[in-house]
Amino acid sequence: MPQDQLKIHAFRLQPGQDLKTEIDTYAQHHRIGAGWIKACVGSLTQYHLRFANQPNGTRKTGFFEIISLTGTVSRNGSHLHIGISDETGNTIGGHLLKENLVYTTAEIVIGEALRWEFTRELDGTTKWKELQIRQT
Repeated sequence: MPQDQLKIHAFRLQPGQDLKTEIDTYAQHHRIGAGWIKACVGSLTQYHLRFANQPNGTRKTGFFEIISLTGTVSRNGSHLHIGISDETGNTIGGHLLKENLVYTTAEIVIGEALRWEFTRELDGTTKWKELQIRQT
């Protein structure tokens, strides 16, 4: 993608901040239309994830390393999945919900395609609002 069509955002979260809420707030504030997570490292004291094909989220407190975060980011709605490991290295992952609380830091880099717009809409393919991609 040519450089004039791409923008990079980088920011850091502080202890106690909510990972998903802060990413969504950042996307709103910076009017990100079509973004994706390029990198995220840090740690959590609480996770709140929805596992595959489950109707509700699962919470747990402790100390967890963020080993991956991936997904689409937009002021119109984000879809994020996270992988974390506990103090013994056991790894778990799922759909990122609100109330994932930062322990020491979360260092986040988001790429943005400036000529695209992501929205989330019911399109009849599933019962959920799914990603719709448009050129601007």
